[in-house]
Amino acid sequence: MLEQMTARLDFHSNALLLRSQRQQVIASNIANADTPGYIARDFDFAAALKSVSGAQTGAGAAVSQTSAGHMRLGTTDARHPDLAYTVQTQPSQDGNSVDLDRERANFVDNSVRYESTLRFINGHVKTMLSAITGQ
Repeated sequence: MLEQMTARLDFHSNALLLRSQRQQVIASNIANADTPGYIARDFDFAAALKSVSGAQTGAGAAVSQTSAGHMRLGTTDARHPDLAYTVQTQPSQDGNSVDLDRERANFVDNSVRYESTLRFINGHVKTMLSAITGQ
């Protein structure tokens, strides 16, 4: 019974961790906007959330890391999403692929979504507390 009540909290906590990680990646891109040769990074939030939530993304057996020396092939932890390079939309002479307008928009969008996830968690906790106390 308790597991059913906290399942939604687990989902939102994973989403919150991923939003926090994405915020750090976007901030790193913005901070390196003037670094020659820097290539902007990001990750697919929806795919990472499906991965940490246990949803199957396709058929076949799951790949596992059997040794510490092996490369990590799939996201199994919200703290380590699979980072990819972003597509360069504005070519630059110094090889930097950061588009500040896009990064700022992503930063604001991710911030709003982070705040809404916090509100969902807060609302769910308040609902559970009112159910427990019988109000």
